[in-house]
Amino acid sequence: MEEHSNPELNRFKTFINRHPKLIRKIRKDGKSWQEIYEQWILLGEDDIHWEQYKEEKRETAESDEKKNETFSKLDLKPDFVKQILKYTETVDVNKLQEQVQQLSKTIATVQEIVNLYQKPETKGNRTGQPFDWFRD
Repeated sequence: MEEHSNPELNRFKTFINRHPKLIRKIRKDGKSWQEIYEQWILLGEDDIHWEQYKEEKRETAESDEKKNETFSKLDLKPDFVKQILKYTETVDVNKLQEQVQQLSKTIATVQEIVNLYQKPETKGNRTGQPFDWFRD
């Protein structure tokens, strides 16, 4: 409870939010937030060390507008697309290939069964024999 009222901690949270690359690096490398916090205390907020973690503003408002327009045409939300991309990064391609092959075999088996039941029975059909020689 006491942590939330600490103004220095709130400044650190604001600092972290302005440096999204730092957040990604921490998550990727597995560093602790405590280490970064201590480094932030020692170096200060305006140190050049933190410049590498700032997000560059490469896109203009116009390109953002075009993206949103594209997403709306496709009836997709940008968050949904990000989730899909994040999921595809973690997919094991070999496992997926095995599952697709198994599904393909299952579909082929079902098709064979359906074809067996769709064929008309020829035992009772006499249209192919004009004369029945063996019947009394």
